[in-house]
Amino acid sequence: MISVRRSSDRYRGGDPAAGIETLHALSFGRFYDPDNVRFGAVLACNEERLAPGAGFDEHPHSHTEIVTWVVEGELTHRDSAGHTTAVRPGDVQRLSSAAGVRHEERNDGTEPLVFVQMWLAPKEPGGEPSYDLVRGIADATPYALPAAGAMLHIRRLARGERSAVPDAAYVYAHVVHGEVALGEDVLGPGDSARIIAAGDLELLAASPAEVLLWEMSG
Repeated sequence: MISVRRSSDRYRGGDPAAGIETLHALSFGRFYDPDNVRFGAVLACNEERLAPGAGFDEHPHSHTEIVTWVVEGELTHRDSAGHTTAVRPGDVQRLSSAAGVRHEERNDGTEPLVFVQMWLAPKEPGGEPSYDLVRGIADATPYALPAAGAMLHIRRLARGERSAVPDAAYVYAHVVHGEVALGEDVLGPGDSARIIAAGDLELLAASPAEVLLWEMSG
């Protein structure tokens, strides 16, 4: 089963007056839809756009696996566990908030910042917060998130190239760049698909494309 969600249907949030624009794929904050609370382990998939100098001041998180993918620009991350990092396109950042952590995220650069942030539910609550940053992850290197029973695959496809969708209980696909065909549907930037029992499903790039795929257990 495939359920396609279009970028134009995302909930609009953020604070445009402060240089923050957010598009939510699932219920988030004041945007609540009881039929769109989560998919598999995925609790949120937010597209964030921060103007130079804009950002999210220090705020708390708990019992959430937070994974960030920068599309353009550079994200400055600081947290209460002592990590200060600059996250760039091609890097995978993970913050396991566990029993509780505080962090801030800012665009300290001179160019606009665009990133996708995905929240996943851990199998077990609590524990100690942890942080990870993988620089320049390769297409062939999935990023494992065992705490959530999930694995992130990055697919960078040339026009006409095909790539298998993981045959998992749940797969969440988010198109970052370009257009891809998925079954009978064509997905563009910001579109997503929620897939149950993918089987032999494939992505076919209609243009150069970048796609994030979350493979999740049942």
